[in-house]
Amino acid sequence: MPADASRPSSSDEGTIMNRFNMNVIALAVSLGFSAGAMAQSMSRTDYTAAKNKIAAEYKSAKAACASLSANAKDICVAQAKGSEKVAAADLEASYKPGPKTRYQARVAKAEADYGVANEKCDDSSGNAKDVCVKEAKAARTTAEADAKAEMKTTDANATAAEKSTDARSTANTQTSDARKDARADKVDAQYAVAKEKCDDRAGAAKDDCLAQAKAHAGK
Repeated sequence: MPADASRPSSSDEGTIMNRFNMNVIALAVSLGFSAGAMAQSMSRTDYTAAKNKIAAEYKSAKAACASLSANAKDICVAQAKGSEKVAAADLEASYKPGPKTRYQARVAKAEADYGVANEKCDDSSGNAKDVCVKEAKAARTTAEADAKAEMKTTDANATAAEKSTDARSTANTQTSDARKDARADKVDAQYAVAKEKCDDRAGAAKDDCLAQAKAHAGK
């Protein structure tokens, strides 16, 4: 059967995706450096111009996905959307620097990575796909937990620096609690992955797999 001339070949798709990825990386780097350089003196006009540039780059990146098909197109669109959100969050963190905007930027990155990883899981099926999805979620949970712990630690330390010894002690406790919460979230996420991997087994083998997963997670 002759090849469908309207559909890009696998090598064409790879070339387009590689070019797209390089453009996205270049955009992220340029925005990161330019926004960082203007952080202390960025005017509202500069900020608006940067936002417009991000929107234009997103439109261009998404348009480049139109020549792809099937899951390659879905992945491409997820990358375009994720890069836009990350660039926008990085811009906010530079325009209004602080623990909250830095946290939001890290969460945006975690969500963007998850969106792409989750789309890539559609190339698999059965238990392999289920494990892939759980691993993508675990990576997002880990990144978000670390970001939250950092924000809480920064806030606690800032408060402690302005107050009494008792306040500093409280801040240390809050920092410790934040790190414990982050560890717990990450353990739960990894446990979900381990349990999912047991689903392709049966009988005693599956029971043993689940027992090991539970023991490793301290459940």
